[in-house]
Amino acid sequence: MMTKKRKTANPKASQPVARSKGTSGKPAFITRRRVLFALGAAAAVIGGGGALLINSTPTMAEEVVVYKDPACECCGRWASHMRRNGFTVVVKSVEDMDPIKRKAGIPESMESCHTAYVGGYWVEGHVPASDIKRVLSERLAIKGLAVPGMPSSAPGMDSPEGESYVVFAFDTKGTTSVFADH
Repeated sequence: MMTKKRKTANPKASQPVARSKGTSGKPAFITRRRVLFALGAAAAVIGGGGALLINSTPTMAEEVVVYKDPACECCGRWASHMRRNGFTVVVKSVEDMDPIKRKAGIPESMESCHTAYVGGYWVEGHVPASDIKRVLSERLAIKGLAVPGMPSSAPGMDSPEGESYVVFAFDTKGTTSVFADH
């Protein structure tokens, strides 16, 4: 018995559909990963405004390591200030801060209660996160920033009094200069 071939209305319908192939030789499909990558690339081209639509939480690539006396509460509040401003913070409790300050090259006139290290810079005392972000983005040729003493209105001290204070920059020779007035 002989069977008849069925005729189709569309002669191309029985042929395989040609699909574009990716670099691996497999058929190329639009995937969630590709869509997200394209959106991220578009946001980068548009600038910061477009990136805010995708991710509105502050992020920093740098980790802050804070060396502080275990009993110091204001140092803990400064660490919280840094976290609220998008930094990842690791707190290391240290009974004797002098060796840390010597290693960091903190000038004695610039000393405060805690010392931190972030992105290749040393940070002494209650320096605002905005000043640290500026140093990290501009990659300034300094060793670090310092707020000497413990000004009452600096981050972590949180006094409503509004006492003005100065953030200093210092270099490897211990030379200091005014970085910002608050």
